[in-house]
Amino acid sequence: MFLMLNEYVNIYNNLVNLSRNKSLFSIFTDKDTFSDRILILLFHFAFFLRNYKDNTDKEYLQKFYDYFFRQIELSIREIGYGDVSINKKMKDYINVFYSILDKIDNWDKLENEKKGEILSFYYKLKDNHLKIVNYFNDFEIYLSKTPLKSFTKSVINHRF
Repeated sequence: MFLMLNEYVNIYNNLVNLSRNKSLFSIFTDKDTFSDRILILLFHFAFFLRNYKDNTDKEYLQKFYDYFFRQIELSIREIGYGDVSINKKMKDYINVFYSILDKIDNWDKLENEKKGEILSFYYKLKDNHLKIVNYFNDFEIYLSKTPLKSFTKSVINHRF
């Protein structure tokens, strides 16, 4: 049990680390809000699940999914929101997450313009949204070449 929890911590920390890329954040938004940061994290998690869902044990991914959203809930609690607000925010974040999953389901078959439209649906992107599209294209390629075990061992230091 401890080993698996440690793996979840490492995967989560890797996704958070990727989401904290300052150059990526500056493309997405001018604001530095908790919700914007969570949205960037949700995109990374959606691509992560999309890549590993077919060749990873479903129970393992489900337990990580539960861990992932529990960590977000704990972060919201740390900010100081009350129980009612937390429940509403978590429902909103989970709905947004499923919306992202649905929209990126066939990401590799979409033209870059359509990908930009998907990202623009969630963010007011600055003029050059091709940069963020290329980021997620590169991230998807990276995921396809990187075994899940790499995410479970320690924090990766990769920038796209």
